Order: sequence, then C-alpha cells, then structure tokens
Amino acid sequence: MPSKSKVCFFFEEKGFSLQSRSELKAFIETLFKKEKKKLESINYIFCSDKRLLEINQQFLRHDYYTDIITFDLSETAATQAEIYISIGRVKDNAKTEGVSFKSELHRVIFHGALHLCGYKDKSKGETLKMREREGFYMNKYGLN
Repeated sequence: MPSKSKVCFFFEEKGFSLQSRSELKAFIETLFKKEKKKLESINYIFCSDKRLLEINQQFLRHDYYTDIITFDLSETAATQAEIYISIGRVKDNAKTEGVSFKSELHRVIFHGALHLCGYKDKSKGETLKMREREGFYMNKYGLN
C-alpha cells in the first residue's frame, strides 16, 4: 500500500482544479528534504480573494488583498501548516508579471513551502534569496 502524502489540497474556489496533484505533492515533500526540514503535513487551501482578505483581517489585522497566507501550526520540529492561496490574486499577478497562471500558481505554492523552511521576504536581501529559491524549484519542477 502506498504511503499517505503529507501534502493535501483543498478547493474552496469553484471552477478551479489542480493538475498533476500527485506529482506536485511528491515534489513539495522533496523540497522539504532538500531544505533539510522535517515535514509532518501541509494543507493547501485554494480560495477566493474575499476569503483570503477575511483571513488577513481576522488573523493578521491586515486590511488588504494578498495572494498567500501561511500558517505554521508546528508544535515540534516537524512542520505542520495551512497555506491559503487566493486564485483571483494569482491570476491578477500572473497578468501583471507577464507569466502564465500555471507558472505563477506554482511559484506561490513553492513560496509558501519556502516560508515554512525558514525563508523570509521582509527585507530586500531576504526577498532576493526567496526569489532565487523559488526560481531554483520552478526550474527543478520544469517550469520557467
């Protein structure tokens, strides 16, 4: 019997689906191994702009739209987390950046995982390092 994936995808946003889910789940688990971080479980929840704005206001006291919010729920060294991704925001960002929706969606998915591996993006230097790692995993996954 195959082992149960540590990565799960949930879809609150109607009309959205994710292709190659098993491959992506395995890749995210590999990302954690490469970053030398123990992974217990991650739930990715794909939702609307409105839903993510509500979460941003309620939990982070931020009153603006965002593409992703990562909650690290870990109580041990093994990562446990929930990652909320706004499909509308990802679509808008893809247009703004001149990239495909698929490419931007995967960048954001990896971005959340990298936050859980300790990467930050508050300063210019941190953002550069985060972008470099996102690019590294995008290339490994066959995007870019």
